[in-house]
Amino acid sequence: MTPKETAEYMFGKDLFSQWLGIELIDIKTNYCLIKMPVKTEMINGLGTVHGGVTFAFADSALAFSSNNTGEAAVALNCYINFTKAVRTGDVLTAESILLTDTRKTAVYDITIKNQNDEVVAGFRGTVYKIGKKITEL
Repeated sequence: MTPKETAEYMFGKDLFSQWLGIELIDIKTNYCLIKMPVKTEMINGLGTVHGGVTFAFADSALAFSSNNTGEAAVALNCYINFTKAVRTGDVLTAESILLTDTRKTAVYDITIKNQNDEVVAGFRGTVYKIGKKITEL
């Protein structure tokens, strides 16, 4: 399968990413760009998007970029920095870029922006390659 076909295969099984409203925009080897509308039910008690939603969105980008070669990888360590408030009606994009790659691990940098091309969060994720094909899981 191509990286795009692999990501689409994963997305078809990823009910959580579907529930978030994620759309696959651009998929290349170890890279992805995804999009998500911010819905009312994603808003916290302070009137901004819940941090867990932004983290989950970035985590989906990590999954679609780190697994699109067909080799399964799972998150080992992730962290996020929130830099701008996100509100209902915003449309977010997450771009995941491979930084380093070894035999068993890889590190990805994910930048999350709003519809005005403003950075709203930065996420870094390390994945562990489990030695299986995603189609075996």
